[in-house]
Order: sequence, then structure tokens, then C-alpha cells
Amino acid sequence: QVQLVESGGGLVQPGGSLRLSCAASGFAFSTSTMRWYRQHPGEERELVARITRTGIVANYADSVRGRFAISRDNAQNTVYLQMNSLKPEDTAVYYCNVQLSLNNYWGPGTQVTVSS
Repeated sequence: QVQLVESGGGLVQPGGSLRLSCAASGFAFSTSTMRWYRQHPGEERELVARITRTGIVANYADSVRGRFAISRDNAQNTVYLQMNSLKPEDTAVYYCNVQLSLNNYWGPGTQVTVSS
């Protein structure tokens, strides 16, 4: 049974940092590309960052490039999203995602609120 559990969200002031974690289980994590998405209220989920199984290739949305960094620890079955220089427009629910055999699996999400 595939399970993804995000953590690390919260309230932070503009310019601050947060580190999100996603603990994965129930599938071959070390051979899977992992993704972080986010969803603003009333909008569709958007891809924030993607990292391949080896961690060599990482892709970012234009809106976060240079501020966010995705990484993974295959020994811990965990993927991370380091978020720096946070802006109010980064406020959203952040989701961990894996695609297996054309099926999408999601965690419950973690709320990130950037506000003074």
C-alpha cells in the first residue's frame, strides 16, 4: 500500500524558510521519481519541483527556481523541499506525489502560510 506523509508546514514570515519532508512507504522509493506540488485556494495543483531516482536531475517551476531546493534520502525513503526567501504567494497546501504505472499517489498535504 503506497503511503506518502508530508510534514514541516506552518506559518512563516515573508523572507523566512521552511523545510518540508515526505515520508514514503509501500513502493520502491529508490527507483521512483518524486514530485512536490502545491495548490492555492480555488486553483488546480501545480508542479513545484521534481527529482529523479538518483537525485541528479531536479526541475523547478519558474516561480520557485533559485529559492526552493528538492532533495531525497533513499536510505530514509524521504524527499525534502527546502523553501527559502518565502513570499506570500507561496501560501498553499503542499503535496508529495509519486506516479506508479500511470497512477498518481498523493499525501494528505501540509499547509504553508507566508504572512506577517
